[in-house]
Amino acid sequence: MKTYFLAKNFLSMGYSVTIINIDREEALHLAKIDRVTVVHGDATLPEILEDAGANTADIVIALTSSDPDNLVACQIANKHFGVKRTFAIVNDPENVEVFRILGVDTVVSTVNIITSLVKQGIGSETIMNLTPVEEGKIVILEVDVEADDPICNKPLSLFKMPYEAIIGCIIREGLPIIPRGNTTVIAGDRLIVLSLPQVQSETLKSIKKRVD
Repeated sequence: MKTYFLAKNFLSMGYSVTIINIDREEALHLAKIDRVTVVHGDATLPEILEDAGANTADIVIALTSSDPDNLVACQIANKHFGVKRTFAIVNDPENVEVFRILGVDTVVSTVNIITSLVKQGIGSETIMNLTPVEEGKIVILEVDVEADDPICNKPLSLFKMPYEAIIGCIIREGLPIIPRGNTTVIAGDRLIVLSLPQVQSETLKSIKKRVD
């Protein structure tokens, strides 16, 4: 899911996007995104990265569930193909510094982000998908709206949330909606929220009836 929305975001900003996915079914699903090139294969192999056009890429982002695979993909992209910027998510927070020492430009630990949320008093049942950006300086949250949530059935112009957070997109019945001030949120919507880490707790508490 995070790959899907990340690709859509980059496309909306005018970037050319190529996705490498080793899972055939996921690759076929991602290939349905308009204007995205999808390569089915292992991104730790130089020949697959070459097929994906790594030699002309501005940035390579590694989002797999395997830290070693993410590291190898970034190192090959940088040293073999000269990619100037690499970005990796790590599952083991102890690998953050290791990745940086080994040359990965931007490293984010989702475990550290979730731990931070829990420390702020947000229960795990409220934590949806999380995508940290720029080493955790910004976080993208996916929040499902229920009928008794404070935000439900209100136009966004009348809904107050922290200044350092914004609802960037609403997914309604599988279709994206770019919200405006007169957009009304309804039950069943999924909100894509951009937030600074220090206001995540306040942001979710403003949206959800329960966060514990």
